Amino acid sequence: MSDSERQNPTKAGECRLKVEVLYIANCPSHLPTVKLLKDVLAAEGIKAEITEVLVADEQMMTRFKFRGSPTIRINGLDIAEDSSNVGAFACRFYPGSQQNGVPPIELVRRALLSAREGEIS
Repeated sequence: MSDSERQNPTKAGECRLKVEVLYIANCPSHLPTVKLLKDVLAAEGIKAEITEVLVADEQMMTRFKFRGSPTIRINGLDIAEDSSNVGAFACRFYPGSQQNGVPPIELVRRALLSAREGEIS
C-alpha cells in the first residue's frame, strides 16, 4: 500500500457511513424509505450499506431510542431528532413529507451530505 493510500484510504464518494433503517413489523413506509435512501445515496455518489433493523419489543425500542417507524440513523444519529414520536410502536410522522411515514427527500439528502462532510474532515 502506498503512502497516499494510507493517508486517503477511501476515494471520493466512498466514505464509510453507517446507515440504519429501524422499523416495526408490517410498516408500510419501511420499503419506500429504504428505496428513497438508496436513490439519494446513488444520486449523491455516496457508497454506504443500509442495515435494516426490525424493532421487535420495548427493550429494543429503548436501546435504539426508537422514535417511530421508520427511523433513519446515520452514524448512530437520528436524521430527524425533532420528531414528536418518542418511544412508539407506531408510524413516524415527518413534517413536510410528500408521503406519510416517509421522510422528505431533502431531510435525507442533508443528513447524508452532512455525515459525509464529517467523514471527510
